[in-house]
Amino acid sequence: MSRLITGLQPVREAIRVHGERLERVLVEERGGPQIEAVARFATDRGATVARVTRGDLDRASKGARHQGAIAYAPDLAIIGIDDLATDLASDAVIVALDEIEDPQNFGAVIRSAVALGATAIVWPEHHAAPLSPATFRASAGAVEHARLCRVGALPSALERLHAAGAAVVGLDANADKDIRDVSTDGPVVLVIGAEGKGLRKPVKRACTELARLPMSGVLDSLNASVAGGIALYELLRRRPR
Repeated sequence: MSRLITGLQPVREAIRVHGERLERVLVEERGGPQIEAVARFATDRGATVARVTRGDLDRASKGARHQGAIAYAPDLAIIGIDDLATDLASDAVIVALDEIEDPQNFGAVIRSAVALGATAIVWPEHHAAPLSPATFRASAGAVEHARLCRVGALPSALERLHAAGAAVVGLDANADKDIRDVSTDGPVVLVIGAEGKGLRKPVKRACTELARLPMSGVLDSLNASVAGGIALYELLRRRPR
């Protein structure tokens, strides 16, 4: 079964990654220059392109905002935790998400992880945002480039990564340690909790340390995806180039 992708940037990235393996690309028949550019790009990459009406796109998108372009792509590849742990490089930085159920936050974290060069994204199969058109749109197509690992239980997955040599750092606003003081010698897993709830107790127990962002303003918390992006940047910027 093919995967629905909506929106100009997500469709562009799907074309870039999958090319002729796309089932088809639908574009608005009276679209503007941006839509025509997407159609040409798809044709150049060997994808089948059909020009359809705005009404056709509205129906095909099932309520998602499409901006005049839709693609039907292969399913995303999902790797197992054992494969990720076995292939753990010494400079790996993995992002783990603890019950992030909002597609916007999920997609935004994926975008930050791909943009900053994280190794993989790990999340539990239950109480998590689905890999849906909304998530793909929120990632601005970055999900097409991501290394994805969905697990049955996050605490046991973190323990598996720790056994493979990774430090497991939970992001916690109440932690004593500053994220700037976390060692980046060896592989690191950054664990981000759901907005409002934070990290669950079993997940905290699976962490080898907890760290907070340095906050000097009047607010003491950030959106989960923003906090995760800042923490990830801090860990990755100290990696040897």
